[in-house]
This record gives sequence, C-alpha cells and structure tokens, in this order.
Amino acid sequence: MKFRLIYLLACFFMLASCKESSEKKQDAVAEPYKLQQTIFYGGDIITMDGEEPQYVEALVQREGKIVYVGDKAGAMDQYGGKAEEVDLQGHTMVPGFVDGHVHFANLGAQAVTANLLAEPDGNVNTMDDLVTAMREWNEKNGTDMTNGWIIGMGYDDAVLKEGRHPTKEDLDKVSSELPVMATHISGHFCSVNTKGLELIGYDASTMDPDGGVIRRLEGSQEPNGVLEELAAIPAMLKALSPSGQEMVDFYMDKGQEMAFSFGYTTAQEGRAMQNHEQLADYAERGKLKLDVVTYIDYAFPKYLHTDWNSRNYRNHYRIGGMKLTLDGSPQGRTAWRTEPYLIPPDGQKEGYSGYPAIPNDEDVQAIVDTAFANNWQLLIHCNADASADQLFRAMNKAVKQYGNTDRRTTLIHGQLIRMNQLDSLKKYDMVGSFFPMHTFYWGDWYKEIIGPEKAQQISPINSALEMGIPVTSHTDAPVALPNLMMVMHTTVNRVSRSGTVMGPDERLTPYQALKTFTSWGAWQHFEEDSKGTLTEGKLADLVILDKNPLKVDPMTLKDIRVLETIKEGETVYKWKGEETAMK
Repeated sequence: MKFRLIYLLACFFMLASCKESSEKKQDAVAEPYKLQQTIFYGGDIITMDGEEPQYVEALVQREGKIVYVGDKAGAMDQYGGKAEEVDLQGHTMVPGFVDGHVHFANLGAQAVTANLLAEPDGNVNTMDDLVTAMREWNEKNGTDMTNGWIIGMGYDDAVLKEGRHPTKEDLDKVSSELPVMATHISGHFCSVNTKGLELIGYDASTMDPDGGVIRRLEGSQEPNGVLEELAAIPAMLKALSPSGQEMVDFYMDKGQEMAFSFGYTTAQEGRAMQNHEQLADYAERGKLKLDVVTYIDYAFPKYLHTDWNSRNYRNHYRIGGMKLTLDGSPQGRTAWRTEPYLIPPDGQKEGYSGYPAIPNDEDVQAIVDTAFANNWQLLIHCNADASADQLFRAMNKAVKQYGNTDRRTTLIHGQLIRMNQLDSLKKYDMVGSFFPMHTFYWGDWYKEIIGPEKAQQISPINSALEMGIPVTSHTDAPVALPNLMMVMHTTVNRVSRSGTVMGPDERLTPYQALKTFTSWGAWQHFEEDSKGTLTEGKLADLVILDKNPLKVDPMTLKDIRVLETIKEGETVYKWKGEETAMK
C-alpha cells in the first residue's frame, strides 16, 4: 500500500511537471506572435515572380520579412488573431521599387530648391516663368540653406518657349546682388548670373576645361553664363552641397522623404564623390531607413577600398561598385555621336557631334581594367554611339584579361546607341539600364536634332530584351521627379509631349515595365535573393498603389499614386489627401 501511494504521488508530480512543461512549450510557441506582424488582404497582390503576372490573396510579414504568400484562408488559419490585419480595400500591392539609376544624394536638393521643371512636373514653360519661380522661391526661403545662392533645378531649353538656355542677363533679373544658378534638367549644364560667374571665377581669360565648355557672348570671350559638362558640374556640386551637419541632415531627410513618397525602398546613388562620406555618416548615425547603394566616381577609388564596398548593407548603406562617365547629355547635345547633330548648339559649327568626357582611350582602359581587376561592379554613363564604341573597345580588352563571370556591368542610358551595338551588350554580358522617359520629355526635340527615323530608336529597350539582354529602366532623378509610375508610363506608351509615338516596337508590356524597377532592378544590384518579388523569406519591402497598373488604360499609368510605402514591415510613407512630397 505504501509503495502504491508513492507510485501514485510520483505519477501526479510527473503529470504536473508535464503539464507545466507543456504550458511553457505553448508559451514558447506563442511568443513569436508577440512580434510585429501583419496580414495584408483585400486587394490585388502582384508577386512579380515569373514571366506572367501572378496574384495571391494574402501576404503576411513578420518583423520585416515575408513569411507567407498565398490564399487568404491559409493566412487566417496560420496567423489570424495573432497579427494586425490590413484590408487593402481594393488597392494594389507590389514589391518595393528599386530604380535602375537615380542620384539619391541630389534628391534633397531637388526637394529644397526652386522647381524649374516644365509641365507636367512643374510650371516653368517660359523664361519669365523661370525668373518668377526663382524670385518667389528666394522671397519665401532665402539662401541660408543653399550656401548663399538662389538656386533652381530642372529648366529645359528644349521646352522653354524661347528655345534656349537662360543667360546671365536673364538671371540678373532674379538678383544682381546674390549669386543665382539654374541647373538644367539633364544635370549636365547650368546657367549663372553675373555674380555667380564672379564667385566661380570665370571671366574672359578663363580657358575651357577638358570635357567642358564655357559659352561666350557672340563675338567675345566674355562668358554668357551658360556652362556645359565639366565647366558646370564642379560649380553645381559646390553650390548644391549642403554645408554643416544640420544642413546635411536636412537635405538627406528631405531626399529620403521624397524617395519614400514615390515608392522607393532601395535607391541608388549613381555617382558619388566626396559626398560618400556624408552618406556613410548619415547611415552610421542610424538615420537611413531607405536602402542606398552607391557607385563611386572613378576619380575617388579610395572609397572603394573601404568596408562600405560590400554586397551587404550596414545601417541601410553600402557601396555597390564604380561609376564611369563617358559623355554628356543627348538632349543638351553633349552626348558623343559618330554623326553630327542636325542643329548644333550655340557657339558650335555645322558638323558638331558632341564630345567625350575622357578623350584618351588609354585612360578609359585603365579605369575599366581597375574595376575588373578588383571585381567591382561597373556602371557606365554612356548616351551615344561614339562613347559606346569607346566603351566596347575597353570592354574587349578587359574581358580577355580578367574574365567576365557574373559582373553585371551596366550601361546607363544608351539613348543614342546604334542598334547594332546591342550585339556588344550581349557579347559582354552587360545589363542595359535604358531611359524611355526621354520619349515623352524630349521625343519631339530628338526629331529636330537627330532626325525622325533615328528618334524612333532612342532607348531600344525591347530590342535589347528580345536579344536576351537583361534590362532595367530608371528616372535619373533629379533629371525629372523620381516618379517610377512615369517611368512605367513612358516605357509602355513611348508617346511624346505632342502625342507622337516614339518607336512602337520598343514598347514593353505593363508587366515587363513594372519588372524593370522591381525584380529586374533588384537583380541588377545583386539583390535578387532579398528583394524584387513578393516571396517568402524576402524583405517585406512593399508598395501600395491606388490602382493596379496592369489593369488600367496604359495612358493613365502616370496618374497612379503611391498610397503607402513599407520598408521591412514598417510604414515609412502614407499619402494624406492632397499632401505631396514636394511640400
């Protein structure tokens, strides 16, 4: 009897112990559900995975990662009652946007300075509009946040009624006491007033720098205020670079806000110089929420030998590789062609065909070799066919010497390359990041400066895709607003401002166009394992749109609005009525 009692007591304590263990186990299972997680349902959820559109009913994110993609019943069965539930209310969810080429470090300046863009992105369509916009901006803001300059960004001589760049005389109407700078929409020109020329140090005795032009008054060596390429870019960088920690942070904050408002979850800094140090410091202090991958200008290789040069982000920042610039702007007629422009720019004679950024082939070869020898991904700004010829000569030698396994060398823009040069893109396993936005903004201008037939071939993105060349598209902001819905609109429609279709055979389908800045954009940056599609295990980088871009009239794609941007499960932007990123 005594042993029976001991046995029963032992069983009781064992059962109690098992129950306690079971409860602890259940608590352990339940514990993860205290983590931040969300079920999304009730709208079109496009995974962007595969060659044809695929839709799912629900997506679940936990602590910044996608943990479920499938039917709603399955999501509710596994996660119902254990996660926040978000009804999309008929709106559309897609992966976070990854622009093939943008200048993140300049978005702050675009947000802060006077908007000189023409319609539909701004209201500057005449020289008087430009002067008024800059005066009003100065009256409202002053020059404390622009290094003492009155600055506006984005004027377009191809659209201005006068059909020319503003001169120092025009900008002297804004102010004769303060320096004034208007930057061209291409980012390759600027115009300054008399005081601005003084501060930069340009006068009649100043020689044109290599790779740049100081335009002169007719019949004189006196500068007229219009500066091209390397005569403009250093001056622009100096004027547009914020000084002091407070102002640097202000610009970065504004740039990040703007990027999120257009659906970016990953942005590229497409040509960093010393400003890499500002970007890295901003990241180190935990202020970046957006992922930023930077490409360092070839003239600053020291940064490429730091720990920031990595396939892995640290505090949302990394260096992705090297940037090489070989020519200028096609709409500004500084892109280097083998044939002359039909209308030479002011100060140039008939037969003018643009010019190289780096005249010596040996110098270009040394830069490409350095990137290949160090296994750095190389992005090359190359707009026209003569600069493409120069690039392919260098690629031929570098590939033979160093091999070419999965480098993802990327041609940026390729507006005026010849169709037969696509063969070289294919031969050297290059990515083509094309720029179909030009079809809308400058399609009509190209008909004038290169001829109607060649204008139909700008940004041959579909021809490249059909040849098996990986492609992406981009905004090149602040060339235009960082509006990837406008990228999609122009990639699908290829319609100019006047309504002319610019190369109907180069149109992409809406699904392909959306892939250029989701799954294909992620692949270009070696990030396809963590971004670009709505797939279990990837980052919960998500964008909610007010309409499904695969189901609307293609001519309304540009009107689609980003309602919400979610970076790793956290809402970083939400549209509030008529509020816009530009305010």
